[in-house]
Amino acid sequence: MIASVRGTVTATGPDHAVVEVGGVGLAVQCAPATLAELRVGEPARLATSLVVREDSLTLYGFADDDAKQLFELLQTASGVGPRLAQAVLAVHTPDAVRKAIANADTAALTRVPGIGKKGAERLVLELRDRIGPVPVAPDGAVGVTAGAWPDQVRQALVGLGWAAAQADQAVAAVAETVDGAPPPVPVLLKQAIRLLGRTR
Repeated sequence: MIASVRGTVTATGPDHAVVEVGGVGLAVQCAPATLAELRVGEPARLATSLVVREDSLTLYGFADDDAKQLFELLQTASGVGPRLAQAVLAVHTPDAVRKAIANADTAALTRVPGIGKKGAERLVLELRDRIGPVPVAPDGAVGVTAGAWPDQVRQALVGLGWAAAQADQAVAAVAETVDGAPPPVPVLLKQAIRLLGRTR
């Protein structure tokens, strides 16, 4: 199995990056927050999970081993495949997923497209005892710092092909909607992409 890849990022798309390893370009499916950290032409290391199907080999990439392990754990729950597991990590940080499952917060889990109330309850029931420790910040919050997300979202948008000026405008528009602690970066990035989709 391919546990990780290290090489030069040669391209990025809305849901994947191409990493060249030893002269071979590997297409790696990534969540928006992971893509936001990658720069075309620069080296990167991604923890990876290879999903083998009869008609395909799909490599999923993550910023760290923690996210990869959670991705694989989520798939052990009934009805959860790789796409849905990645969708969970696109909406929530690994710590937020653990917190939601440990606290039986089905409302947080149903914010993931494809997970309804019954699916959220099943995740809690099947994974609660296996999810591991739940880190909690001093104020009880789990998320990104207020100053970090604008730059991450801007760089992700530029990496996805928008001009720097367009990215700046989208980030400014999203910033106006943030009141208090910001949501996870993937949520903010999706909001920015929706805004830019209207202006393209």
